[in-house]
Amino acid sequence: MPRLIPSLPLPTPVAALRWLIALSAIAVAVFLQWGVAAGQTAFADAWLRDHFIRWQASAVDDPRLLVVDIDEASLAALGPWPWPRQRIAALVEDLLTDGARGVALDLVFPERGDPGGDMRLAMLAQHGPVVLGQAFDYVPRSLSLRVGKLAEGGSTPDRGAAAVPATGYIANHAGLARARYVGNIGFVPDSDGMLRRLPLRTSFRGRLYPTLALALMECCAAPVGESGPPGGFSLKDEAGGFMPLRFSRAWSAYTVASALDILQGRSAAQVSGRLVLVGSSALGLTDRVSTPLSASTAGVMVHASALSSLLDARAHLQPAPWPGRWLAALFAALVVGLATISFPRLSALTSVASLAAASLLWVVLAYGLSRHDAWFSTTGPLVTNLFLLAVAVPFEWQVSQRRSRRLLGTLHQYVASAVVDSLLRSNVKDPLLPQQADVTTLVADMQAYTSHVESLSVEAAAQLTREFLGCLTRPVLKHRGTLDKYTGDGLVAFWGAPLAQAGHADLALDAAKEILQEVARYNDVRRQSGLAPLRVRIGVESGPSMAGDFGTAQRSVYTAVGDSVNTASRLEQVARDMPYDVIIGPGAASRSTRHELIVLGEVTLRGKEKSTTLFAFASAVAPSGISSR
Repeated sequence: MPRLIPSLPLPTPVAALRWLIALSAIAVAVFLQWGVAAGQTAFADAWLRDHFIRWQASAVDDPRLLVVDIDEASLAALGPWPWPRQRIAALVEDLLTDGARGVALDLVFPERGDPGGDMRLAMLAQHGPVVLGQAFDYVPRSLSLRVGKLAEGGSTPDRGAAAVPATGYIANHAGLARARYVGNIGFVPDSDGMLRRLPLRTSFRGRLYPTLALALMECCAAPVGESGPPGGFSLKDEAGGFMPLRFSRAWSAYTVASALDILQGRSAAQVSGRLVLVGSSALGLTDRVSTPLSASTAGVMVHASALSSLLDARAHLQPAPWPGRWLAALFAALVVGLATISFPRLSALTSVASLAAASLLWVVLAYGLSRHDAWFSTTGPLVTNLFLLAVAVPFEWQVSQRRSRRLLGTLHQYVASAVVDSLLRSNVKDPLLPQQADVTTLVADMQAYTSHVESLSVEAAAQLTREFLGCLTRPVLKHRGTLDKYTGDGLVAFWGAPLAQAGHADLALDAAKEILQEVARYNDVRRQSGLAPLRVRIGVESGPSMAGDFGTAQRSVYTAVGDSVNTASRLEQVARDMPYDVIIGPGAASRSTRHELIVLGEVTLRGKEKSTTLFAFASAVAPSGISSR
């Protein structure tokens, strides 16, 4: 015969919805890491990363580069912009004479100037360690920018090289087109106007052009005593050729010299051995950008920050980039998994607190990770946690409320309010499932019920039954008992389930004593009305039983079954022939610590092979001679 393969149980609708929420949360995390273009992150992500940058920015001086600023003082002393080319050439020559390793100009000269100055500048660019600037445009326009002549120094793209495509350019005039090194000073701000990345390489008409800082690296950043580009240097291009601006140093970490001081020979000591960037902070030149470090920054400072990062990468001052996206997605998936497993067992407040703790932990991790990876979404896991807060927590709260309402609706029919409160506080997943428990069962009945009601009308008989059952029920619930069922003129109750109870035998005996007092008071009222008194018979026994929700899909009941339950019923029947209203079995007697009991002897109960020792309250002797039913 072929071996039968058991079918797997189908998930419940609640479980299916729970995992659907988990998968949706993971999808959110993945989308935020890979579905959003780098550099176009959401406002919250950019805001958090900008704060990380400001907190991490180092004020330690960077001795490798110098920024020469054509500032307001220089313009006031030497005349407004544009300066004669002779002055620009003299500035570059002075820097090289003072020992600069290379000079990069964050300036573009699309129009010809004085011939002598243009010639000097062209010779410096062709034969010296000088990088001229040209600006590419990346905005699609109906009429593309074509100003000046692109330098001939662009390289042929390597297969698979990442580059940002340009739509136009503003280049230097044709007399400077033969410059050996030319760097792009164009940029692409983010949607909020903030500059957080630079096109590391730009593609235009089949050629690649490096950004200004990279061109200066390729030109002049070889260690002293070496020539050519730094051997073995490589940079990991990501996000389509963009370079993230890490802004690892505060603006105060860069040495800035006024162009006026350079031309007047007052800053020679600051120049020697450094890479030099020449630009302007003057408002009249309108080269101002917004960065995470400041709302208005001279564009040349952005290139200084890029150059500093490139030098750090070559010197291995920063560890290799970590796979931030994978770590962020893994963190989010871990939180989602833990939330899916734990939220059904936690209160809504605890779930919210755990999400807050996970979010705080992620901010700490992201702070450290942002030093090494500039492209992952810092807020991705936070948005995932927010999704869980908005969807998973209310879902589990709703499930808990529905379960609580169902539980309360069922338990309040059988269990004392104090027990229900304890049960809810215990947060038991399914307290109605059948389980083995040590319980004490109390069975109570009215003796001679038939003789009391046979002469009564239906309404009077019903009223008598309700009033008598009230005498039995109130003490049971008062002493934290679970009402099993009514048996016409009696009831069955037990202690020790659905929650374990210390001293459950004593609680049952407390209830039995109070039932006797209730019936006695009720009999006083009956005597005043000329009615015969009632006698209650009670059997109490303790022992292991199976307690839980038994039945079928059509009808079920919470009850206890077992030998001790049957014994309690037999003891109640024995009481009809004895002068004691409460007959106690050996199990309950052995578990009782607060009640004084007497031994009545041994009796072989119906259905039992061995005799059972009977006990009674030492001070609760009922009058004899009451007839049986």
